[in-house]
Amino acid sequence: MHVNLLDFDRDGLIGHCASLGEKSFRATQLFRWLHQRGVSDFSQMTDLAQSLRQKLALSSCVQGLKPISQHQSNDGTIKWLFDVGDGNAIETVFIPEDDRGTLCVSSQAGCAVGCRFCSTGHQGFSRNLSTGEILAQLWHAEHFLRQRQGSPERVISNVVMMGMGEPLQNHQALVPALRAMLDDHGYGISRRRLTVSTSGVVPMIDRLAQDCPVALAVSLHAPTDALRDQLVPLNKKYPLSELLAACHRYLEFAPRDFITFEYCMLDGVNDTLEHARALIELMHHGAGRGLNAKFNLIPFNPFPASGLRRSTASAVQRFAQHLQDQGFVTTVRKTRGDDIDAACGQLAGDVKDRTDVSRRMNRSPIPIAVQKSETRPHEH
Repeated sequence: MHVNLLDFDRDGLIGHCASLGEKSFRATQLFRWLHQRGVSDFSQMTDLAQSLRQKLALSSCVQGLKPISQHQSNDGTIKWLFDVGDGNAIETVFIPEDDRGTLCVSSQAGCAVGCRFCSTGHQGFSRNLSTGEILAQLWHAEHFLRQRQGSPERVISNVVMMGMGEPLQNHQALVPALRAMLDDHGYGISRRRLTVSTSGVVPMIDRLAQDCPVALAVSLHAPTDALRDQLVPLNKKYPLSELLAACHRYLEFAPRDFITFEYCMLDGVNDTLEHARALIELMHHGAGRGLNAKFNLIPFNPFPASGLRRSTASAVQRFAQHLQDQGFVTTVRKTRGDDIDAACGQLAGDVKDRTDVSRRMNRSPIPIAVQKSETRPHEH
């Protein structure tokens, strides 16, 4: 059986080449061909010895992902749907901006976390992606975009692990993919421009800090445990006090001196001034005290099964202004690619629901009680 070379970071590729009787510098040459040049045909890797190319042809392959579809939004956003076998598919989104090109990458086929506001979670969970499947999304997108613009210059400057799935529930496959993205012989993405987003898997936040510290984004979405339990079910296992303690620890290793907190704005659910005050209380006097935080407010992208509505623009602005007045850096995410269902929270793909999450977690729309101003973060 041929080994997929996209499953390796450079250290892994060095080990694979050693098993073929080759020195480490050959692995570095091979790594450059794969990732800097996007070449999958060993016969075209002209500075590799003919004997090595023959060994690779007999033992190895470069197996990317087959695109089922590609759609481009009016704003230039591109969404790919990739086949990952057994009736499952994942989605990857490229977001062009004046000063950067950002790729949103998936880590799982589906997601088991089941956040109320995320359409992917409503599709259920099928399986973790392999390192090669994670990395192949960047491999395909980067070299497609270079070919389209007719230039060898790098197009993708930022990668965010914010696509389908909870990245930290696939830590073993995630870390080699991150290392390949960071490697100067591969894509050379800066640690500050490579972001892992998590819904709050506390033990794996600590593992990521040790294994491959990159920028961290935390899906917060609520200022209290009572409300977050309803929006992000994982909070019942890792409540806010534990999550924010892990964020404090992560900053000892992080390439940035702040944590980004993502906050999906839901009409009448978490978007009032009472919620803003409770959030400020959490960050000034609660478990978030002393934590350097940046808030990214995300307009909700509605889908029928959620039973939720997008906050009004005025509610979002009031919420943002209240945080800013208290000294917090606060941004409102632009909605990009919503005409092709590529905006935040819309990635679903054709995911086979093997775990029956929708029935097991009672997905029917349930009204969420609005938390009052007197509610305070629950202490543990």
